Amino acid sequence: MNMQSPAAVSTATNPAGLRSGAAYLASIKQDGRRVYVDGELVADVTTHPAFREGARAMARLYDMAADPANRELMTYPSPSSGRPVLRAYQIPRSHEDLRAKRLAAEAWAEASFGLMGRTPDHVAGFFCGYAAVPEVFAVQGQAFADNVVAFYEHLRENHLYITYAIVPPQIDRGKPGHLQSDPTLYAGVVEERDGGIVVSGAQQLATGGVYSDYLYLSCIHPLQPGDENYAIGVAVPMNAEGMRLYPRRPYAAQATNDVDYPLSSRFDETDCFVVMDKVFVPWEHVFIYRNRDVCRDQWWKTPAHTYGNVQAQARYATKLRFMIGLAKRLNEMTGNDANPAVQVQMGELAALVAIVDTMMRAQELNATIDDKGVLWPCKSTLYAVMALQSEINPRAIDIIRELSGAAMISLPSSAADFDGTVTGPDMERFMRSGVASARDRYALMRMAWDFIGTEFGNRHQQYEKFYGGASFLVKQNMFRNYDFARATAMVDAALRLPPTLRE
Repeated sequence: MNMQSPAAVSTATNPAGLRSGAAYLASIKQDGRRVYVDGELVADVTTHPAFREGARAMARLYDMAADPANRELMTYPSPSSGRPVLRAYQIPRSHEDLRAKRLAAEAWAEASFGLMGRTPDHVAGFFCGYAAVPEVFAVQGQAFADNVVAFYEHLRENHLYITYAIVPPQIDRGKPGHLQSDPTLYAGVVEERDGGIVVSGAQQLATGGVYSDYLYLSCIHPLQPGDENYAIGVAVPMNAEGMRLYPRRPYAAQATNDVDYPLSSRFDETDCFVVMDKVFVPWEHVFIYRNRDVCRDQWWKTPAHTYGNVQAQARYATKLRFMIGLAKRLNEMTGNDANPAVQVQMGELAALVAIVDTMMRAQELNATIDDKGVLWPCKSTLYAVMALQSEINPRAIDIIRELSGAAMISLPSSAADFDGTVTGPDMERFMRSGVASARDRYALMRMAWDFIGTEFGNRHQQYEKFYGGASFLVKQNMFRNYDFARATAMVDAALRLPPTLRE
């Protein structure tokens, strides 16, 4: 198997030295990664029908960043080499830096209409956070802090794509990892060697893992005493010996054509269950080692969680803009756009979209700079919108369902009906709208159904519902970061008001 480092095979072909889409595809083509679908090993994720279009979508992102016209938008000068590197790896030190990162994230999100969440800029944000406050990792020894900074720089200088798997499998959530029927069910250390450690077990949910260069394996769930073996943070190349990826059913493989499935045929990023079977990790790629405190603090005592979610909220705001644009076109197609009742529902949908967009920008406005000059996005603003995301998204989807009525479920069986000698004339006559041909109306309605009703669409609803974790966890984050002191001080002041005059 080719165990060549991703950096070594990602040589770019443009004058600025940025990674091109072609170079990216070449680097993941038959590199030895073990991806299994329907019980069989996928020989090449860049050509397999289940993953080909997703890989091309990722490649287009690299081409966007490498385009000289997008140099200022998508890149910034490397602090070490001065060469252009992805803005996703910029550690913001001013409000303008953070805005620039958000604009770059929006540009990439618009390329997939907000439908691909684990693009190369997501986990890049987490490593920006780690490198910004490396002393969190130095608690267990300076070498671990040095490792995380060096690896961040390796990702940055080589324009690499890293995703993560940070949640234990759902086997028995009533017990901590070390009390499971087999203590190696959860991914953790099983052996220590002079040159590194050996990791075995399983972890979820490596969204985008099929397309990535590296996997960051750690744990965001609370760990109990006795769970030290699972309290790790390690980087593993996707073609590492002993690592296996099991994607859930790939929707692109079921998409018969891009007219009936215009979104799922192109933008399925896949979610993967990861199995580690005695995977060796050299010490230089170990950032947390059997330390529950550091494993917890990496998320909350660095800006990692907020940086990663700057990208996530930019992506979600983009998706909502696509959603409301889709609803507007549906109304125009059916001739309902001027209906007052429809305008009321669209007004509500617009309010939901505007809340997310405004809260995203408020993270920049209310950001603070620490004593080392590192800018932290506003946590209370971030967690406020994340806490409502699981309620905003289904309400927005329901509005579109109400607006569309039977339109999406009274369509022909497929685009092939337009070509039948008997069916074709009926389609052209009865499937048209007052403003569009039957084929154009069908294309729009099928896109709406792919967004809402197909397996792909329903996966997105599940994804947004649990994007930030279970709702109660996100709301606890909000509880911990809200300024209750200011609120209760007002109550105390009201209680101290002097007596009123009485006759």
